[in-house]
Amino acid sequence: MHWYTGDTVYDTVLTIACAFAALVLIGGLVARGSYGRFATATIGLNLNPKLGWWLMEIPATVVFAVAYLTGPHRFEPASLAMASIWILHYANRGWYFPLTIRRVPGKAGGFNISVLVMGMFVTALHGYLNGALFSHDYLSRYGKAWLTDPRFLIGVVVYLGGFTLLVSSERIVRNLRDKSATGTTDYKIPYGLGFRFVTSPAYLGELIAWAGFAILTWALPGVVIFLITFGNLVPRAFATHRWYGEKFTDYPAERKALVPFVI
Repeated sequence: MHWYTGDTVYDTVLTIACAFAALVLIGGLVARGSYGRFATATIGLNLNPKLGWWLMEIPATVVFAVAYLTGPHRFEPASLAMASIWILHYANRGWYFPLTIRRVPGKAGGFNISVLVMGMFVTALHGYLNGALFSHDYLSRYGKAWLTDPRFLIGVVVYLGGFTLLVSSERIVRNLRDKSATGTTDYKIPYGLGFRFVTSPAYLGELIAWAGFAILTWALPGVVIFLITFGNLVPRAFATHRWYGEKFTDYPAERKALVPFVI
């Protein structure tokens, strides 16, 4: 199978990723991932969220590194620039974020093993497809000129905007939780920055970041990860919005679920 790059292995993995993205988009209509406020301790094995998040994101670092370092163009400026963006994202998502997760002391594990398995599958696909693409340049696109191409420049700006929104929103939520709290109050209403407009600015930031990534790489793997993220986070954002409205009688009525002033 060599329909996209001409490399049989790469295009086969890409086909699997495209099929999985379609399944996630369909599955997102009927189910949510069992983690965070929607975790269940009654179905399957549940892990400590810190461990679950870290294990789930490991392939995005390890598989990417292996795939990238085996490519002949790994030291080319454009390849290094895109790899740096990758490292920025997963230094936060795979290593920093799990360490900052705060939970009410004594609360049972809230990261379902099914989420871990599916997540590791996605991050392994994601890591291979982009690591190999950047350093092998199958599309013959990522020469020095790519660094000044409008698609790359626009994509970087969009990505950094989304990443900034993501990180700032996670910081606000993280600081709501007192690490030494022993009471039963798990959640509070967050305020400020993106929360002025939507219930889930971190999800919006993640979507914007991956949209920017798809633009700056101008390649199908970026589109695939955006679609997988969309299928996972959009239904979750609407469920989160309903959850806050039901839990807090004083929840700001002007906030939208995901897109400011729209939905």
